[in-house]
Amino acid sequence: MKPLLDGVRVLDLTRALAGPLCTALLADLGADVVKVESIGGGDPARNWPPFDEDTSLYFAAVNRGKRSLALDLRTDEGLALLHRLIARSDVVVENFRPGVFETIVDPAELRERHPELILMSISGYGPVGPERTTPGLDQIAQGMSGLMSLTGAGEQTPMRMGVPIVDALAGIYAALGIAAGLASRRANGSGQHVQTSLLEAAISVTVFQAQRFLSLGEVAEPTGNDHPTITPYGMFRTADAPINIAVGSEAGWANLCEALGEPELARRPQYLTSRNRLRLREDVNQDIERLLSGRGAAEWIPLIRAAGVPCGPIHTMDQVFADPQVRALGMVQTVVDGDGKPVPLTRGPFWVDGTATPVKHAPPRTVGQNTEEILLEIGLTPEDVAGLRAGRVVGCGEVAG
Repeated sequence: MKPLLDGVRVLDLTRALAGPLCTALLADLGADVVKVESIGGGDPARNWPPFDEDTSLYFAAVNRGKRSLALDLRTDEGLALLHRLIARSDVVVENFRPGVFETIVDPAELRERHPELILMSISGYGPVGPERTTPGLDQIAQGMSGLMSLTGAGEQTPMRMGVPIVDALAGIYAALGIAAGLASRRANGSGQHVQTSLLEAAISVTVFQAQRFLSLGEVAEPTGNDHPTITPYGMFRTADAPINIAVGSEAGWANLCEALGEPELARRPQYLTSRNRLRLREDVNQDIERLLSGRGAAEWIPLIRAAGVPCGPIHTMDQVFADPQVRALGMVQTVVDGDGKPVPLTRGPFWVDGTATPVKHAPPRTVGQNTEEILLEIGLTPEDVAGLRAGRVVGCGEVAG
């Protein structure tokens, strides 16, 4: 069967992480994504570690399945080519610093000339408000949204998350907005300018903690590896390694105590209700860890799962990709880059009709790796491309930096 976004052409004017992750997800679903990079330097993320030889793995992680075209948008010829690319695109995605895109293309004029176009803009703080023109970064949004205030424990708070989670969330929301725009266009024939931001994405995932404040006026405090409102639900030490246990019901609490070999623990008067257990969280956790201390994680996990209680290991990255479940999912796919080198990549997190979405091809190894083929597709001749290349309007296969 054809991929879900087969035939959808995406012009990717983004850099760093939020925008590139958005367009990588669209590529996973079958869209033809053309990544426009600045001539010479390319996406700044190409120069960010870690590196595999001269390839940035930061860049590689979110640019799978795309083709690269290097273009100098400071020239009239470069802008003319950009408009030709836009004319053949269904979607344009941009995350320029606020105000920069408008100096390149007038969004209102764009909508007038291409009424069916879906334009997605990703900003730091949204299209209105006193910070609307302020550049945004992941960690700044983590702090401003309240996420950091909810993370960590004791003196280790506020705490940033171990990945650029807000960039990732904004990219995911952007992909969702584009999919909705495409669905709407199919129904009414008209495109839209869809927008999202790092700050809005981050606030949206504070979910019940935000609602807790809005409804009750309560400002949540970080609870480390424990669930903020449910006990027992968190990380627990065993004889050798910690595990996660999540009890979400009274039946689950009784089943856990049975599995741990002390069913009477569930019947203690002070532990009979979820509210009491939350109030006595430290005591509950100590009792559970006392029982867990007799065996290792590998023994406890199947026993607790057999009792119907969600439980699982806490992996390091090497353990993640050795896990039988992860291996069964085929989350790692190896593709060959432009130099013939095998590149292992995580695939997109989608299954369609029982089949996992494939990685179409490796991230473009060089800036403008696909410039010539893309320009030929929009009607230029090889002689045209050679002239543009000689005039440094376009680049073909340049090393970043």
